[in-house]
This record gives sequence, structure tokens and C-alpha cells, in this order.
Amino acid sequence: MARGQVVKLDRGYPLVQLEDGTRVRCEHATGMVKGSDVRAVIGDEVEVALPDGHAVGIIEAVASRRCELVRKDPTDRAQAQVLAANFDRVVIVQALGEVNLRRLERELVLAAETGASVDVVLTKADQAEGRDEVARVSRAVQALVGDACSVLVVAAGDAASLEPVRALLAPGTTTILLGRSGVGKSTLVNSLMGATVQATGSVRATDGKGRHTTVSREVVALPNGARIVDMPGVRGLGLWEADAGIGAAFADVEELAQGCRFRDCTHGAEPGCAVRAAVESGALAPERYESYRALKKETADIRERREQARWQQSDRRRGKKR
Repeated sequence: MARGQVVKLDRGYPLVQLEDGTRVRCEHATGMVKGSDVRAVIGDEVEVALPDGHAVGIIEAVASRRCELVRKDPTDRAQAQVLAANFDRVVIVQALGEVNLRRLERELVLAAETGASVDVVLTKADQAEGRDEVARVSRAVQALVGDACSVLVVAAGDAASLEPVRALLAPGTTTILLGRSGVGKSTLVNSLMGATVQATGSVRATDGKGRHTTVSREVVALPNGARIVDMPGVRGLGLWEADAGIGAAFADVEELAQGCRFRDCTHGAEPGCAVRAAVESGALAPERYESYRALKKETADIRERREQARWQQSDRRRGKKR
């Protein structure tokens, strides 16, 4: 039995790098497929059997994860989907000229839920109309994410703008790039590498934007010894067990909530709401206030749907026993 880590996951078999540096394509053991909900994802530490005469290795076990990136499975309203495991930092990537604050708040919570460090990188600043637009968008993003996250701006062809990003990626650490298709994650990886290691789509003549081509998740080793994973563009960002993530992403709001008159304050129209008072005084950005309330409501709705699904499943089981 050999030990290794999943370093690439695409439409085929997981690629595992063994402790001796050998890379082996693997499949999951039959017992794991039939008797476990766990499947190896990018970053997982695994035990692999290498039977003679077998074309691929066999993943027999997945080690406990120190952290994982989880979303609600887009194909099932009551299931979770693990996208990656065992990393140190999540960098949320959005194109400066196409910033979507509603998506950003979800990305922020999903990233904070992992317990890893979180930062935001705004790419394609060279396509902005000018410095005023760069400053305006940066301020809006910083107001949403709060002081706990750094917001960095990168422009194509500006090597100096890459240095703050490079400084985040310490040797021996693993960073996940999270963002939708086409925001420039692969270009960012190539720039950090100083070479083309990730394919990028051709640039459209109509708007100068690249087409998305990344379809696999792969660990890329940077020259300084850091590792980075360019996640394929994730369309659906359904939250899953997001209370801890909201608490981490909006720690300032939750601290303010401790001063509310009522323990169950929803920070709406209740008297003595410390959170709303902070918004009115300018101590809390309205963007963070609105995002916090919307995400808390969504999480409560998801929890209720999940509980209903459990009851329905329980009722079906009882019906079969009769």
C-alpha cells in the first residue's frame, strides 16, 4: 500500500502523486464506491493499492481532511459536494470590470467556511476605463468583504501588480483560486509561473475577453515552492452549513449583534438593534449589512428544506417497514 495526494482531478481518473514522486492514475475501490459517501477530491491524502497487472492504482482510503471547500450539490437540494481539501488559503478572483457583488458574498462565505485565509483579487484592471473606475470598484468590494480580507488589483502586462499576490503564496502552502469562468484565473497562474502551464481561451475581438478552457482541477507548483489550484469555473454557489462561514466572513457584524437588546434579533425592525444602529451611524457599511441578512435568511431556508427532506426520507422508510 502506498500513500500519496490527489494532484489532478478531471473527467477521467484521479491523478495521485505518491510519496516517491511517482504519479499514478487511480480509481476508487469498489467498497468505497458502494459503501461510502467519500470520494477523493483535489488535495486529498489517500492510500493506494498498486496490484500487479492492474492498469491503474486503486484508492483504498481517504485520510481525514484538515479543511474542505463545500457547496450544496447543484443536482440535489439536500446533499453537499466537496470541491477541494487540505489547503491553506482561498483567493477569490473576479474581473474588475464585471464584479458581481452578490456572487462575491457567496464566494466569501464559502471560502470563510473552510477556515483558511481568504483574499480577493480583481483581475483585468487594464481593461478598466481609468483609475477612477479601479478605485470605485475596489472600494465597493472592500466595503463588502470588510477589513479582514485584502483586496488586490492585477493588470495584464503590469508585473508590479502581481507582487502583492505572489507575497500571499508562501512556500509550502496550497492556495485555491475560486471564481467563475473567464475571470482570468488561468492567466493569473501563468503570470505567477512565468510560463504557460494553464490553457487560456483566445481573446474575442468584440470585447477583448478570454474564453474559459479549464476543465480539470490541478495542483500547480510555483517557482517559490508554493502550490496553487485553478478550480474550473463554478457556476452554482449554493451554500451548505454556512453558519460558521457567515460568522467568519461577517465577524464584525456578529460582534455588533452581541449588543442587540433581543437575543433573537433579526436586525430588521426590532428596537434596540445594535447592528442597524451601526449602519445608521456609518460604522457598518450598508452593503455588508444587507449581504449578512440575506445570507442568514438563505441559510435558514436551506436548513429547513434539509430537515423536510430528512423527515420525508424517514417517512418513506417507515412506510416500507409496514
